[in-house]
Amino acid sequence: MKRIGLLTSGGDAPGMNAAIRAVVRSGIYFGMEVYGIERGYAGLIEDTVVPMEMRSVSNIVQAGGTKLRTARCLEMLTVEGQKKAVDTLEKHGIEGLVVIGGDGSFRGAKVLSEKYGVPTIGIPGTIDNDLEYTDYTLGFDTAVNTCLDIINKLRDTMTSHERVSVVEVMGRHCGDIALYSGIASGAEIIVVPEIAFSMDEIVTRINRSRANGKHSNIIVVAEGVMGADDFAKQLQAFTTHSVRPTCIGHVQRGGSPSMADRMLAAQFGNKAVRLLNDGIGNRVVGIRDNKIIDMDIIEAVSMKKRFNYELYETLQMISM
Repeated sequence: MKRIGLLTSGGDAPGMNAAIRAVVRSGIYFGMEVYGIERGYAGLIEDTVVPMEMRSVSNIVQAGGTKLRTARCLEMLTVEGQKKAVDTLEKHGIEGLVVIGGDGSFRGAKVLSEKYGVPTIGIPGTIDNDLEYTDYTLGFDTAVNTCLDIINKLRDTMTSHERVSVVEVMGRHCGDIALYSGIASGAEIIVVPEIAFSMDEIVTRINRSRANGKHSNIIVVAEGVMGADDFAKQLQAFTTHSVRPTCIGHVQRGGSPSMADRMLAAQFGNKAVRLLNDGIGNRVVGIRDNKIIDMDIIEAVSMKKRFNYELYETLQMISM
């Protein structure tokens, strides 16, 4: 394979730039020409394709966001849009494609592979950590650490005023950001889409912790459950303790990637290019049991994300 393409799609995630760098430089190492496709599938359909050289990716390993920019593209769901995308690849002689993104991005890659025979490799770039086939997705660690830093600061002021803090983090269908940032920050309560909750139970846990000598409480809520403002209003009706909401928001997507995400980016990007160089496509890369793996893209996108109930039970035991 002599010429490959690269795009980032869907929501941005810390580490995407580091992965772009790894793909470009690994491709050049193997004697390939690498073309960047700006604005994801939208750029593939609109033919915004640019050649990338060694220096094209200088000084971006530490940068958040994505140098290639990203967009959500409903047109890629249509046959007309898919054919335009394939036409762009053929026009530029691009023989294989690396797609950095989440579940929706992988489904687009799956169509290109399955329906049009384009060798594709998917790199899991999403802060939600919502792909079952891999233990961690690119950007998750950085996003959790961003939440952790903010929750630590909130704990200081909540303790000073003896308040309850409701912290909303990202995660519409997957509660991993809430789960990991909640446990790491010592939150008393975590509310996720995967587990039903009641305000009565939450108030009971708050009262129990106050009886045990605590002067503040942190409740981490995934956005897929409820917004922080609504949750705080409902909770305030059940308790005499002062409740304050905080929505961390899109700051979770930004910032310089952590060491863990930079390492994943380097390994994911290199693995993707190695696969294409060996003539292998229609795969996704990931990490499982601390080993870089690849698997069939169709199988990967069909796997349902499982919630870590054991980790959730750990919180219940140690957050008194």
